[in-house]
Amino acid sequence: MADKKKTGQHKSHHSGTPALQVLESASVSFRLYEYEHSTTMDHGYARDTAEILGCDPDSVFKTLMVESGRDVFVAIVPASARLNLKSVAKAAGVKSVAMMDPRKAEKVTGYVTGGISPLGQKHQFPIFLDECALMADEILISGGKRTLSVGIVPADFIAVSGAQVADIAQW
Repeated sequence: MADKKKTGQHKSHHSGTPALQVLESASVSFRLYEYEHSTTMDHGYARDTAEILGCDPDSVFKTLMVESGRDVFVAIVPASARLNLKSVAKAAGVKSVAMMDPRKAEKVTGYVTGGISPLGQKHQFPIFLDECALMADEILISGGKRTLSVGIVPADFIAVSGAQVADIAQW
């Protein structure tokens, strides 16, 4: 089993990722989950995170970047689900969206694939969080680098990020 470390409420950590800096400046409670990425698993970063940490894949959320022409959106769904592109487009009020090329996603967010956080991106894009998050006591999102996740109460995440809640997951 990979080494994993759970820590309590994070105190000021100025050398942290931009995502952690956003959370710290908002003074919300969150937990850090640091772990080693497995080289033998390949279910996708979010599903691997759930497996390594022994968490329910429904509580680990993946950050996906989508675009419609020049418009960029952040979509967040559980590791156990797929993103429904039509539902995201509807929530965003555009005709259609497509998954963003990973290289472009890295460029516009300032994060690397597998570590893209919805918080602290280079630009503030509209964020859509799947409605199932509201049923959880805590959701895990990327902390801004591979092998770092943040556990946060969904209402706190919504308050800090300005995320809109929508039915965007496909099961």
